[in-house]
Amino acid sequence: MNIIGRAKTPWHLWVVGILTLLWNAVGGFSYTMTRLGMLESLGMSEAEIAFFESHPVWANTFWAMGVWGAIAGSILILLRSRFAVHATVIAIIGLIGTTIFQYAMIEVPASLQSPALTIMIWVTTLFMLIYASRMTQNGVLR
Repeated sequence: MNIIGRAKTPWHLWVVGILTLLWNAVGGFSYTMTRLGMLESLGMSEAEIAFFESHPVWANTFWAMGVWGAIAGSILILLRSRFAVHATVIAIIGLIGTTIFQYAMIEVPASLQSPALTIMIWVTTLFMLIYASRMTQNGVLR
């Protein structure tokens, strides 16, 4: 703790914040390209583009919550804000909705199936929640 009574920023906060922000920015890029109708420029086929365009509004809402909640969580970790926990909870709610939609309600084209990516997204997001919660409890995030 320093003189003001706040915990000193640990070195790992910068590592976690920057790495998760870079990871989550990929999701933000993907979401933005999809919503702007620019998937063809990423080399996606007409069938893949049609798949993304067929998503109902509620599924896109969950996807947005997951992506932007995670990005906000990373930024708030870097800003040492306790609201990183809240943003990450929003990301997890979005991730739950997106996962249910993709694995229980539709058939994802074979070219877009990636269970390993889904697992990595879950691991990263849950790690962010645990990390932000612990840093809040330790007085690092305020």
